[in-house]
Amino acid sequence: MSILKSLALALALLATAVFADQVTLKEGHPDRYVVVKGDTLWDISGKFLDSPWLWPEIWYVNPQIENPHLIYPGDVINLVYVDGKPQLRIQRGKGTFKLSPKVRAERLDQAIPTIPIDSIQQFLTQPLVVDEDTMENAAYVVSSAGEHLIVGAGDRIYVRGISADQGNRYNVFRPGDAYIDPDSGEVLGFEALYLGDGRSERFGDPSTLKLDHTTREINTGDRVMPMTQEDVYAYFTPHASDSEVEGTIIAVVDGVSQIGQYQVVVINRGNRENVDVGTVFAVEQRGVTIPDQVSEDPKDVVKLPDERAGLLMVFRTFDKVSFGLIMKATSSLHVGDHIRAP
Repeated sequence: MSILKSLALALALLATAVFADQVTLKEGHPDRYVVVKGDTLWDISGKFLDSPWLWPEIWYVNPQIENPHLIYPGDVINLVYVDGKPQLRIQRGKGTFKLSPKVRAERLDQAIPTIPIDSIQQFLTQPLVVDEDTMENAAYVVSSAGEHLIVGAGDRIYVRGISADQGNRYNVFRPGDAYIDPDSGEVLGFEALYLGDGRSERFGDPSTLKLDHTTREINTGDRVMPMTQEDVYAYFTPHASDSEVEGTIIAVVDGVSQIGQYQVVVINRGNRENVDVGTVFAVEQRGVTIPDQVSEDPKDVVKLPDERAGLLMVFRTFDKVSFGLIMKATSSLHVGDHIRAP
């Protein structure tokens, strides 16, 4: 065998070995799966792969299929092999054909989400993190109309600081705690606790808003911001970070002490660290420091190693922080646990 042929064979074997090391098919995986309502992309990927976030490595994008990245109930996922490597291909289910704009929009809404939509719905449209200037300069509630002891949906509130050029739809939120980087001490932003939303009925000083929806009682001093049309999606592809980003869980929504599957957490990494929607991180439980009971030195301590304990996927990003959903937890997770590429 010539040297060139030997080198080519060696490179081919090396490439296969690297690919096999990255993408491992799950034992007992199906060769064919029919998508059903209630599925998520993460669920389906987990049926085929040991590491669901490696879905893009074996997903075949068919340019002849409309919206090839979206999957709908009734679609068929087939596992095939191309040059010895696994590949997942989609076969559109019955009823997939050229559609009118209205029907096409309805079908788009029926695509299966990446992760359980019920767990993140409220975080996709409301403001979550604001900087200090935005917080201080935001419009605010001065009073409620009438003599309501509890202000909620259907009631009217008086607001100072809004104007007609900002639109007629507004979110109401309450300033929360500062998000602080545990390593540098930098203030990364402030929590904006969503309280509800409403529409303007009259502009002036003060303006009148009618509340359409509320999650908590609204009080004097709560802040008001115009609704914005952000690029926030429930459909995205899970993937590992392109860079070796590491960070920390700095908060958990609703303030529970122990974090489990499908709970929302905040991490101290965001757009400036090139974290994007769909990024998957491994979560490592911080090793505790304990006294060495065997050592002759009574002051001797030892720090136990960090242990991998879960996975999270980022679903919304801001400049310096991101929100993620815990996709897997093999033990209780906590604020302060470490995150790194999976």
